[in-house]
Amino acid sequence: MSATAPHAGPSPIRRPLAAAALLTALVSLIFGLLLAGAGPASAHAALTGSDPADGAVVDTAPKEVTLSFSEAIAVGDDSIRVLDPSGKRADTDAEPKDLSEGSTVRYGVALHSGLPDGTYTVAWQAISADSHPISGAFTFSIGAPSDTTVALPSQEAGGGPVGVVYDIARYAAYGGFVLLVGGSAFVLVCWRGGATALPMQRLVVRGWLTLTAATLVMLLLRNPYTGSGKFADAFDLAGLQSVLDTKPGAALVSRLLLLGAAALFIAVLFGTYARREDEREKKDLTFGLAVGGGVVATGIAATWAMSEHASTGIQANIAMPVDVLHLLAVAAWLGGLASLLVALYRTPDIGSAAVRRFSAVAFGSVVVLAATGIYQSWRQVGSWSALTGTRYGQLLILKVALIAVLLAVAWFSRRWTGRLTDSAVASQDASEEEPESESEPESVSADPERAAQLARQRAALTATKKKRIRDADPQRSGLRRSVLAEAAVAVVLLAVTTMLTSTEPGRTEEEAAGGTPSASAPAAGGPVNLKMPFDTGGQNGKGTVRIDIEPGRTGSNDLHVWIDGSDGKPMDVPELKLALTLESKDIGPLPVVPDRLAEGHWSASAVQIPMAGDWKIDVTVRTSDIDQVTIDKNAKIG
Repeated sequence: MSATAPHAGPSPIRRPLAAAALLTALVSLIFGLLLAGAGPASAHAALTGSDPADGAVVDTAPKEVTLSFSEAIAVGDDSIRVLDPSGKRADTDAEPKDLSEGSTVRYGVALHSGLPDGTYTVAWQAISADSHPISGAFTFSIGAPSDTTVALPSQEAGGGPVGVVYDIARYAAYGGFVLLVGGSAFVLVCWRGGATALPMQRLVVRGWLTLTAATLVMLLLRNPYTGSGKFADAFDLAGLQSVLDTKPGAALVSRLLLLGAAALFIAVLFGTYARREDEREKKDLTFGLAVGGGVVATGIAATWAMSEHASTGIQANIAMPVDVLHLLAVAAWLGGLASLLVALYRTPDIGSAAVRRFSAVAFGSVVVLAATGIYQSWRQVGSWSALTGTRYGQLLILKVALIAVLLAVAWFSRRWTGRLTDSAVASQDASEEEPESESEPESVSADPERAAQLARQRAALTATKKKRIRDADPQRSGLRRSVLAEAAVAVVLLAVTTMLTSTEPGRTEEEAAGGTPSASAPAAGGPVNLKMPFDTGGQNGKGTVRIDIEPGRTGSNDLHVWIDGSDGKPMDVPELKLALTLESKDIGPLPVVPDRLAEGHWSASAVQIPMAGDWKIDVTVRTSDIDQVTIDKNAKIG
């Protein structure tokens, strides 16, 4: 039999696929209409203004400094600090006052009276309502600008080694959730026989272990992640208690409790359920497990919805249930895909009926993902400019593209599924036509130990024959390859989705960049374009760094970096860092860690330039584990 995919033709499988294509077209149309007419909203806090404004020069010392944010934040005693030119506290060291009115979120700190002229630095750090730590700094001057000895923080809130480990735990948590929920749903809905398959049991149990371990790590690191950035503070009992009093802390504890219920569900699924032979009893138990498991899965998904983007901003009461549905659909699709991959590669018993049932589940999941994704895009993006001009919007475009690729690969998998039925039946008939082994001698029958040994040998021989038949089936091999490709794309898709949950939504970034009436107009300037050759001294260590800073003025700027090799082609490097220093005012270095957009192209948005002047731009390029160089160049900004 030819191993090529069948020619296109009418089949029950193609009808859902045609519907999927129609759905994709409708999604694109609705997505465009929603974005075109969407208004501004709020989520993921950002500084939108201050009084005095960033870079302002005031005639007399103000009585207080106020900061305005795009959404509600959680503040502590040292959330807002004002430092004089010598680095001493200029504020009264009291907890910030909540000056919010209506939809305006504003906090302020009182200043000491009789402050001398000079440049003052305002450093702030808080926790956004969607659980993400935020921080920043800016300067203003009384009378006239002056030199300052204040060194701005070199590490952003949520950064450093603690931030790296916390982010790894976040990725692991989403992956564990997908395997736990998707694997369990695959067994109950698509392939009940999988409850007795050891590879399926391992997949689900490993998903539970991964999610549990990641949740514990996030709970312990929550205090240093949002505060000091030191691993030692993970075991600070007072800090842990303060975390438990917050919305993210309560969500993590709730998730751990629900994972206890999930452990009981797994024990029943792969214990009592797997051993049950009576079909009626098994059907009743299937219904009970589906209801109980659905409640637990919904609860676990809600621990994300209640503490991240969906829990704040407009229509939060609608957004949180929508977010739960979105997460469950992702788990059913991607977790089921992982389960199907394991079943095709590690078990000989899965048949075409289970694959067809998963095809129906996957189609339903795609419908739910499309509907909930449209709504989430409207809330978090809001405009075409935010879709194309912000990191969140660019990640969203990448996610949509990955889903399109995944659907295209899935189309080939469904075509292989259409041919799997006959080959599966043929394989089963071939195994049933195997001649029975000769009857055992009476001496063997009389020896129970010898009989058990022969039974194990026959079972191993039968499994080997099944595996040989399975591996020789070109339809099953084609399906395995296409499902493997689906799984590879799905892993990237899950990573991008996780990145979106920790990225500032596009329309909030635009709102913050646009400022508020309380902020004065930034100083005039023009785009900055720099070209800096470098040589790290190692192999392929020569190249050129090109930097664009727009609009090149005080306040928020977009920074783009391109690296070209000695051959003039785009060059990727394992590490790229920048720092901005205004030496005449002792400001900086202000660290900038751009994100890689494409080969040889990095970008950073909302780069704050607190004051106009001749800024030194340091660029560190590392081309290998040991080859690194730092180059610098001055540029007039503002």
